[in-house]
Amino acid sequence: MQFIYTILVLLSSLTVIRAAMSNTPGSSRSEYVNYAMDVTRVLNDKWFDIESGLWDGMWWQSANILTTMADLASINPDFNNTANFVFKNVFTAALATNGGTWLNGYYDDEGWWAMAFIKVYDVTGSTAYLSAAEEIFEDLRTGLNATVLPVAGNDPAHVDSINNELFIDVAASLGNRVQQKRDYYRRYAEHQANWFLNAGLLTKNNTFHDGLHLATYTAEGPIFSYNQGVILGALVELSKVTGNSTWLDHATETAQGTIRTLVDHNGIFTETGEFPTHGTTAGQFKGVFARNLAYLQSVRGDESYVALLTKSADSIWQHDRDEDGFLGPDWQGPVYGISAAAQGSALDCLVAAAAVSA
Repeated sequence: MQFIYTILVLLSSLTVIRAAMSNTPGSSRSEYVNYAMDVTRVLNDKWFDIESGLWDGMWWQSANILTTMADLASINPDFNNTANFVFKNVFTAALATNGGTWLNGYYDDEGWWAMAFIKVYDVTGSTAYLSAAEEIFEDLRTGLNATVLPVAGNDPAHVDSINNELFIDVAASLGNRVQQKRDYYRRYAEHQANWFLNAGLLTKNNTFHDGLHLATYTAEGPIFSYNQGVILGALVELSKVTGNSTWLDHATETAQGTIRTLVDHNGIFTETGEFPTHGTTAGQFKGVFARNLAYLQSVRGDESYVALLTKSADSIWQHDRDEDGFLGPDWQGPVYGISAAAQGSALDCLVAAAAVSA
């Protein structure tokens, strides 16, 4: 299997030789796709383990990387053979690595895998992936308490924003794809979104705190980029399943608030939360926002979204890439703290830039 994968990667990499040699900023969809292909080759060569079906042994981060692979396949048919190999390998090997289940007692981890399989379903049409996402959703429902909010698996006094956002995203996404259960999923997504948007988690900039303390019902925690990202994709899916564009108004407010507060003076997206960006946790965060901002751009476009994604992608390629093709966690550069999470996150931005470019 390793030999087959190596051959597929070599075939794919033939299309990215120009990208690997270029130091000029990208300005077109095809250029960003080429950059993304080169970054993907490095990511898979260095960190993808066929035996475990994971990148560098990471769990929820691997689900995010799988999502990014699906997004890349959706805009570049030349990647399909490699992508399909990876999809099938992860679907069997990662499942076995986790003891034959996608569940692990953490609702956010499970939500990431559900969204990954939904995106893989979108590009393959294989209902096995969609069924896996449905099975995961049924476990997510067990986290709902009396006030209808998923509680973190290990802290019943604190509700994480990310758990709620992923719950909405998974429910609405399934509602848009499983027609015979559309209303079932829509009701869960709509109910949860109505609570979440009115729970007091928003800052004056329309960005979301990391969570809510139930005893005092007050928002707490940093303003992480991924909390601003997942809700964008969730509201895009919710607007589709309900036919109500008002949900996009909420998404627009959060997107604009994030651009006002998490972008540096050069227009490059920046993480300002408390975790060190060179770690494998926060190192994954910014790509989640980039990915979901591109989803929002596809249904309600804004030039500021295109500018953020393309400027950040150009900076990654020019300033945050070393001679071996490794990318760092801070998109302004210079390269440091190399990891599969940082590579996957920056890849998200390059794929998003391609998606929003002509």
